[in-house]
Amino acid sequence: MNTWTLWFTKPSSGKGDNWNDLLKQVISFDSVEDFWGIYNNITATSQLALKSDYHLFKKGVRPEWEDPQNKHGGKWAYQFKEKKQTQIDDLWLHIMLAAIGETLEDDDDGEVMGVVVNVRKGFYRIGLWTRTVGKSVPGGGDGANAGGKGRTPEQGREVLMRIGKRFKEILDLKDNEVVEFSGHTDSAHSGSTRAKAKFTV
Repeated sequence: MNTWTLWFTKPSSGKGDNWNDLLKQVISFDSVEDFWGIYNNITATSQLALKSDYHLFKKGVRPEWEDPQNKHGGKWAYQFKEKKQTQIDDLWLHIMLAAIGETLEDDDDGEVMGVVVNVRKGFYRIGLWTRTVGKSVPGGGDGANAGGKGRTPEQGREVLMRIGKRFKEILDLKDNEVVEFSGHTDSAHSGSTRAKAKFTV
């Protein structure tokens, strides 16, 4: 398996905190045994303060749009607005296990960069970050097709749609519950974490 790094974003004090001061690297691991040791000793998502986030990313990738390995990518995301009815701890665990078990994508896709959970006043949001938005990117990636090498835009879209469907299945969502994919640059230009969706499943 890959080596993964767990990150934590603590809530802002409201005094103009810098994002880099709020984002903390917790620990890296490269085995399922180590993962369970960490998971059993950190605060459950349901117990986190508002405006907190957990991020689980491949080692060497910061959970930021600006990271060179993320800047051409995007994310699948879903908001759970009924917080009291949402088993967020189970859902977040299942998504993390799918990421480290590499079941969200096929072997040569090279798309999944990390997963994130946001704790907000009106909702929980779980996201899955990808290396591309379906187009090939400079520098490619690890696998034979990573970063979209050798893929047409149609093939790139198919890869992302397949990942999105697996993401939706793991979140145990109904057919009428829509998961959206948007590019990081689209979100940046819109001035929001929610940009117009490129794809939906």
